[in-house]
Amino acid sequence: MESLWKLTFLFAPAPMVLILTAIAVTFAAAQRALYYRKEMERNRDFSEASITLDRSQALMIPIMSSCSLILLFYLFSSVSQFLTAFTAVASMFSLYFCFSPYVSVINTKLGIADPYLSRCCSKSFTRTQGVLVGVCVGTVISWLVTGHWVLNNLLGISICIAFVSHVRLPNIKICALLLVCLFVYDIFWVFFSERFFGANVMVSVATRQASNPVHTVANSLSLPGLQLITKKLELPVKIVFPRSLMSGAGSGSDSADFMMLGLGDMAIPGMLLALVLCFDHRRTRDSATPMELSSTKGQKYIWYAVCGYAIGLVTALAAGILSQSPQPALLYLVPSTLGPVMIISWFRKELVELWEGNEETLNDKSHVSEV
Repeated sequence: MESLWKLTFLFAPAPMVLILTAIAVTFAAAQRALYYRKEMERNRDFSEASITLDRSQALMIPIMSSCSLILLFYLFSSVSQFLTAFTAVASMFSLYFCFSPYVSVINTKLGIADPYLSRCCSKSFTRTQGVLVGVCVGTVISWLVTGHWVLNNLLGISICIAFVSHVRLPNIKICALLLVCLFVYDIFWVFFSERFFGANVMVSVATRQASNPVHTVANSLSLPGLQLITKKLELPVKIVFPRSLMSGAGSGSDSADFMMLGLGDMAIPGMLLALVLCFDHRRTRDSATPMELSSTKGQKYIWYAVCGYAIGLVTALAAGILSQSPQPALLYLVPSTLGPVMIISWFRKELVELWEGNEETLNDKSHVSEV
């Protein structure tokens, strides 16, 4: 009975907002990935085409991630300023990538003139794009100065969406390989790393704060208002919400005052969602008759994957509350997302098509158009 009473915390504002945000981000990342792919095909611009993972790359991701975790565990203080600077640049580009389609749509609908300012590296640069760049730079600077958790979440979400859009899985076979490897990776570094390294490596790295290079520069130059610039920053590798969401929390609050979810726990399932969404789109596009088209509308794999993600996320949070210890979210998210897609596709006799993948690559489309 006491355990059931603990689970009522899931209905508190902070967990509810965390759950809804994570679901919205994974779905938005899949939608943006589909839009980005269609945009590349429409413009025949393959210079920025997404990276398609193969088997060796899928196997290398957990290995390289493990090496990075070990390096950060022992050398975090030495590279923290570099990490902050690199993250700031990546966040700026990610923000621009996420918001640029909406700016274009608004300009088109309102009929706003958008003259070209310059052309750089064969790319046109318009006035609206210049304003958007300024907004993105200002957002990143605001995060560097204040370290506020809302800005941290905004940057983290933009990085997640940009990653899912640019790193593509070609089929369920590669997807399953990647998810199973990361499933083992997450379990090991959360549950068993303490036996080998004397501390929970995953939690230790995720909760460390990085040195702020802006504070270091301001301190060396003896600039006024130095006390307003935060010394340490939470890197946007996770989304965080104060446990007391209504009262809020400042940038200097302890990490124990926040609920957090790693970007990988949204980005990795988001790659699966992007894969099945592209498959759904292709099935709808290739439907020969109106009857086939109507039958595919209510049977899209994306909805099974989204529901599975929601169930897995709630289960992971519930397990964390009951055990009072950090949980590897992929332990729950991988079976709850990959399982329903594979089972339902098997019943529909579409598993072979999903498993091998019959989607043309961008380069194939380019070659066909040239011929």
